[in-house]
Amino acid sequence: MGHFLFQKLGLSATILGSMLLFCSSETLADPATPPVQQPMQLTAGTVFRDCADCPEMVVIPAGSFDMGSNKNNNEQPIHHVTISKTFSMGKTEVTQGQWKLIMGNNPSLFRGGLFKSGCGDTCPVERISWDDVHEFVQKLNDKTGKEYRLPSEAEWEYACRAGGQQEYCGSDHIDDVAWYGAFVKGNSGKSTNPVATKQANAWGLYDMSGNVFEWVEDSYHDNYDGAPTDGSVWEGDGAERVIRGGSWQGDPLYARAAFRLGFKPTDLGEIIGFRLARTLP
Repeated sequence: MGHFLFQKLGLSATILGSMLLFCSSETLADPATPPVQQPMQLTAGTVFRDCADCPEMVVIPAGSFDMGSNKNNNEQPIHHVTISKTFSMGKTEVTQGQWKLIMGNNPSLFRGGLFKSGCGDTCPVERISWDDVHEFVQKLNDKTGKEYRLPSEAEWEYACRAGGQQEYCGSDHIDDVAWYGAFVKGNSGKSTNPVATKQANAWGLYDMSGNVFEWVEDSYHDNYDGAPTDGSVWEGDGAERVIRGGSWQGDPLYARAAFRLGFKPTDLGEIIGFRLARTLP
């Protein structure tokens, strides 16, 4: 910036000649002074990352939506949720490469070689428990000084729906947005697939349907009776935590925007990964 400033001043000297005597040296910025860091833009859809190794995040606007469906008992009752504060969600599921940079290991089944040649670092990390995710989040927060976390279940479905009410996260046609169906004539090829290779939803989020199920923060409840309506985490006994979004392995119904399951926080498998949220600013 300093070099560019002095180039412009040099041009002014050529044009203005003797008029430079009116310029005071006090008007020149000290080249050693670091530029003022501009506050991050919180415009919906803005993509950012906090460090070279950090996952890309997308700014999600505040708003309201109808959560749930009438298709399964545990998706009822449909209830209106208002999320009053802008937040951010991972553009993709956390990948094997991103996990390795923070944790120094790779627990994934589909890490290349025997199981999935050529996939590896660009595929979602899997075989991680809810407890493992919290260890990752703590290390990332220590590294960046930011407040990364798992999304609440309401934030997850709100971001998935992206202002619409489509069957899947971004489309009524599953093949547009999801890798799914290893054993039901789906398209996954019986493994995870590189992230962001299907169509994004309206807010620029990839793979919210399919590829791997995603842990969220909430305790699992059998239905939405008594669920919070402000988008906050629904606490409970913690015996099970919620997973969302379906996977490379499952039937299309698991990839539906409203579908939900509960797993123990110590459970892990090659169908479960996660996506980050971050509190803003």
